[in-house]
Amino acid sequence: MRDDQWLLEKMNNIWSSLFPEVERKNNVVIRFKGRWKNKFGHIKRLKNKDTEIVINSLFKDLNVPAYIVNLTIAHELVHYMHGFNSPYQQQFKHPHKGGVVNKELKNRGYEDLLKLERRWFKDEWLKIYLNLIKD
Repeated sequence: MRDDQWLLEKMNNIWSSLFPEVERKNNVVIRFKGRWKNKFGHIKRLKNKDTEIVINSLFKDLNVPAYIVNLTIAHELVHYMHGFNSPYQQQFKHPHKGGVVNKELKNRGYEDLLKLERRWFKDEWLKIYLNLIKD
């Protein structure tokens, strides 16, 4: 079952395997929240200085491939390492300037998954989304 504990385990596995050099400088919490059509996730700094990563709660559904969840988590971890809503010094003025997130993901072996994600978003996501929001 995909729940917040499942997400935490995914994040910890992705962090240790893909981002081992990125120190966890504060408490990072992850959870499902929201039911968005055009937003897979976001990262924000909480008032208590924790970092919160939020993943679209529609991604709990097993019709959403696990690689989409993994890629979304990795995307938010790139923001963390770049200093967006984390204790790290912010490296860029804008979080996606010049494709920095995708470049980092490609450098870490996610190039094929980025292609799959684009195709999945174009061909599958709207059908899944419309089916899920009926509930």
